[in-house]
Amino acid sequence: MAGFQPKKEAIISAGIDIGTSTTKIIISRFSLMNVAGSTHVPRIEIVDKEILYKSPIFRTPLQDATTIDIKGVELIIRSQYEDAGIQSSDIETGAVIITGETATKQNAREIVHYLSREVGDFLVAAAGPDLEGIIAAKGSGTYDYALKTGRVTANIDIGGGTANIAVYKRDKLLGTCTMHVGGRLIEFKDSTVMSISPPIEQLLKQENKSLRLGDTNRHPDIKFIADFMADSITRVLAKEVKAEDEVLLLGHKPNWNEPVEAIMFSGGISECMYEQEITRPSDISYNDIGKQLAASLQSNRRLTEWDWIEPEETVRATVLGAGTQTTEISGATIQVAPDELPVKNVPVYKYSFHGHLEKGLAALGQSIKEAINIYDSFQEGQNFVLYLADLPYVGFKDIQKLARAILQVMELRHDPEQPILLVMQMDYAKVLGQTLLAMNARQSVICIDQINVDHGDYMDIGRALQSEVVPVIVKTLTFHSS
Repeated sequence: MAGFQPKKEAIISAGIDIGTSTTKIIISRFSLMNVAGSTHVPRIEIVDKEILYKSPIFRTPLQDATTIDIKGVELIIRSQYEDAGIQSSDIETGAVIITGETATKQNAREIVHYLSREVGDFLVAAAGPDLEGIIAAKGSGTYDYALKTGRVTANIDIGGGTANIAVYKRDKLLGTCTMHVGGRLIEFKDSTVMSISPPIEQLLKQENKSLRLGDTNRHPDIKFIADFMADSITRVLAKEVKAEDEVLLLGHKPNWNEPVEAIMFSGGISECMYEQEITRPSDISYNDIGKQLAASLQSNRRLTEWDWIEPEETVRATVLGAGTQTTEISGATIQVAPDELPVKNVPVYKYSFHGHLEKGLAALGQSIKEAINIYDSFQEGQNFVLYLADLPYVGFKDIQKLARAILQVMELRHDPEQPILLVMQMDYAKVLGQTLLAMNARQSVICIDQINVDHGDYMDIGRALQSEVVPVIVKTLTFHSS
């Protein structure tokens, strides 16, 4: 008898990174295959990722200091699709992310949703410093290095406006931190200072420095700022943040609990260090403090306390991570309503049964009321994903009890006609979903499993593929302000 020959399915992914200084695009092909064998429950996994196209590095188009040029970005993307030989309809998954200081622009939300509609059926439209740091760590090679070596490794992704730090040990994210550190926080025109970002203005005032607009780009305070940024990064890595560093923190302080052993730099400032892109055409020129910041980092004595690991990608780390590392594949034993897909940017509410079905069912209604208060407090009909965790082993009668309870609590929503969105920790998605339909649920039902998700995450669920699985992206969706 011939051996089992699993079939492969290919999907196209796009990653688009709209950063403070630059915009990049990457096109990839994922190969999916049933890795469980013919006699087992199907388990579809991504078995291969191939990069089909890397765009040149473009300067991010802005209308003014506070507004992204949406049409300008769209023209870049469409031109790169043409060069790559693909159409927007070919793209089945991927990420549009707005990173760094660009995420503080007044139309940041508008642009990600516009692009996810107009240039491809993207599952994710996300921005936020923690997510950006995580994606960059995967694109730079930090994640793989930490996984292989077991060393606590920090990726420091520094672009035009922010430094996004993500710390990994093996495959576990230990923590993140984001700083106002980047090349374009001071910009020049005709050898004079043209702009100084608000955090740097605060730092100059705090340190009694005199740099102001119109000063020469050789002003000694510029080296002071670059050196201060480098010193501040060392204190963040060592978790020795001082009061004077707080002006550069964007959000929370470093929150990892194990000492960092190795570091990797990515982003545009890393490119100034390693010059991996030196032979590739680019319209980017440096009229900012990027090179000075790179030099300060390379000459900082305290940074030599950590082992430096050269990144696999510098300026393209975030877009590579966005295009190749954000997509997961659901289990094959699922129940979906094809007409309701894709579903985008839906918050997750985690409900744990703690191994006790009856106790869990008794408290489910109160927890759903809490979820509604959290996610739909203005009674606008914001739906949410209910993640059912820590169920005990259940039989069919138990599944029927669970289905009846879900139908009852979903009526508590302000818009109970919305689809019921469920994620199961165990492989019960198909039987639960079909049981809900057999009980004549008036709502559509989307019930999936084999996805790692947590309370407070956001989810995107894509259209069902030929292999009857769905691509899923789990993320923290945060638009930060400066």
